[in-house]
Amino acid sequence: MADQPTDNEKRFDPFEPWRGMRDAYLDAWSKSMIDGVNSEAYAKATGAMLDTYLAASSPFKETMEKAMLKALEQLSMPSRADLLSLAERFTNIEMRLDDMDAKFDELSAVLSKVPQPAPGQQEIELRLAELDSKLERILGVAKAKAAEQLMEKESK
Repeated sequence: MADQPTDNEKRFDPFEPWRGMRDAYLDAWSKSMIDGVNSEAYAKATGAMLDTYLAASSPFKETMEKAMLKALEQLSMPSRADLLSLAERFTNIEMRLDDMDAKFDELSAVLSKVPQPAPGQQEIELRLAELDSKLERILGVAKAKAAEQLMEKESK
């Protein structure tokens, strides 16, 4: 029973020296790699490789974008450019409507300051109501037209 350790002695491990050599080797390798990676030469070399990669991958990216655009057209689906164009149009319409709403609010505030109904105030209010309904119709037509253009684009 010589293999069983007692309280004062450790069991003999024949691989312990190899583990020590491995750990020392990995520590040395780690230090040299850290020093190499933190150097200016490494940064320049990595930058050059990335530039070369980006230059080489650019034609491939363009080809993939063209193929994706053709596939979306075949599937009658809008492309990213179509959606961005539509979003810009809606944003412009929304901004114009906000401007008109602000002007109507100013006009309403001015009219509310008038103490007595002026002879033409009812006519002005009717005209404002007409303008409001016209704006709603214009917005509806603009949205319908944009949706129609999108559908036409999808059907191509």
